[in-house]
Amino acid sequence: MFAITDCGSTTTKAILVEKKDGVFRATHRSHAPTTVEAPLEDISIGVRQAMTDLQSASGRPIFNDVGAIVRPVSAGRGVDAFLSTSSAGGGLQMAVIGLVGSLSTRAARAAALGAGAIVVDTLAFDDQRSPHERIERLRALRPDIVLLVGGTDGGAETQVVELAEMLAAASPSSRAGYSQRLPVLFAGNAALRQTINKSLGDHFDVFHEDNVLPQVDHQSLQAARSRIHDLFLEHVMRRAPGFGSLSETVDAPILPTPFAVGRILSAASRLFHRTITCVDIGGATTDVFTVKGEQVERTVSANLGMSYSAANVLREATTDGIARWMTEALPPRRLQDEILGKAVRPTTLPVTALEVSLEQALAREALRLALEAHRAFVQTDLGERSGAAPGRAFARAQETTPGAPSLLIGSGGVLSHAPRPEQTAAMLIDAFLPTGVTELARDNFFILPHLGALLEVHPQAAVEVFERDCLTPLGACVAPLGSAKRQKKLLQVELSRGSTRTAVELRAGQLLRLEVPGDGPVRLRISPERGIDVGAGFGRRLERWVDPGSVGVVLDGRGRPHIDWPTDPAARREAVIRWQDAWNPSPRAPQ
Repeated sequence: MFAITDCGSTTTKAILVEKKDGVFRATHRSHAPTTVEAPLEDISIGVRQAMTDLQSASGRPIFNDVGAIVRPVSAGRGVDAFLSTSSAGGGLQMAVIGLVGSLSTRAARAAALGAGAIVVDTLAFDDQRSPHERIERLRALRPDIVLLVGGTDGGAETQVVELAEMLAAASPSSRAGYSQRLPVLFAGNAALRQTINKSLGDHFDVFHEDNVLPQVDHQSLQAARSRIHDLFLEHVMRRAPGFGSLSETVDAPILPTPFAVGRILSAASRLFHRTITCVDIGGATTDVFTVKGEQVERTVSANLGMSYSAANVLREATTDGIARWMTEALPPRRLQDEILGKAVRPTTLPVTALEVSLEQALAREALRLALEAHRAFVQTDLGERSGAAPGRAFARAQETTPGAPSLLIGSGGVLSHAPRPEQTAAMLIDAFLPTGVTELARDNFFILPHLGALLEVHPQAAVEVFERDCLTPLGACVAPLGSAKRQKKLLQVELSRGSTRTAVELRAGQLLRLEVPGDGPVRLRISPERGIDVGAGFGRRLERWVDPGSVGVVLDGRGRPHIDWPTDPAARREAVIRWQDAWNPSPRAPQ
């Protein structure tokens, strides 16, 4: 039995994992306010409250008579291990400084993001800013850690030293305050370590790690990521009020929340032979992970969210971009006022059908923009190809169009708590435009961080809970790649389960939802027309087992890689109405 907490910026969530009927399950959940800020200023208070509520919810004693968590389980009391993750106090904030923006600096940014950091700025020798502008920018930043890179091993030296001297001249302050020395991690040309110490040792706590770019064509990120994690614990989290007592209570090191998410997704990708894309959209930021085996690529869009950052989404997506997803013809000024109202009142929730429609339109654009930024950063083909067989929800189907995930996971309030699961699936498909055959799921309670922590002490338990309790299967999307005239046949799909078979044609411009009653996977036999690709090559047939989940199988013929939108606004609105009718949505709000 395990108790795990995740200390977020505002809420601390706790879960209890128990073995039931031979498998591990997440049996109970609780939450409490995170207490890292004034007036309490002790993170352990919120953790204790969440654990106390977990004890009440489960009816199982966790604390002993003096208020300590009992470990291991004894006489029906306590847990075998208590674990935690944290992004309290804004999480880990880092500045990245490198030589070439497209090479070492890019690798350093990937290392920082993979370690769970928010990168507050990236400075490069070739970023078109003057030395004076870089110094002023560094002075304005208050990061937790600076990552300095540059030069392959045995490569560039002079310009890397100039970057170190620039950092020394700027002498940025730590987010912890002027009295704290700022940690600087150097992961560049190994021949420069002694020189870097001389340049920075009087101003900063300097640490060294393996070069993130030892050769021009080879990145080496894991060592830097591990050291960033250690620095996060020693120099960032230990300054959080109450962290010392919490760290003495847990049975494994506290992990940064995004790092823990990447860990469990990587384990699931390796075990189930899947490429996974996971998005977590919040009020202020949107995280996107793409994971294939050990390779974890993460980006965080710190200005794209559903409330605090709603105005940024409006500015980047424009009123036209948001309005195109709505069946109601709102005047641009009213649409702006409604969205800006979300930024002014970030804690309010949509109540009317119109407010729900607007929120979900905003979410589509926020997700689309976050994915564009993610793809631009990753630029990696993470596709998989065939090898499907029947089995559990996420365990065995492996083929998909190159560059696309075979499993797309959505989490965050607007996705996890949509009134209908069809709406979650629609937002994911409309924003991400997956190609080939992609299964969809949502993390209703965002327990991925908890499972990343559990993975450290009991991998089997973490994986079993991930598969059974973490994700709710939504269904599968079949979206062909290729162009055709409207209403021209794109493909035929035969769905079969046992002796029951159904054949359906998909034509260009159509969106079809096929409900699949009953339990268990269904087999798809997809026969595309010439010039159309569903993952096996243009015109080639594909067979795939999928979990139809609560939504079923969605056939999307609206166009890839982009939707073929009608140019006329009225025709565009009519198309959106047809698409929403295909999902069988709730009644639309009055015009």
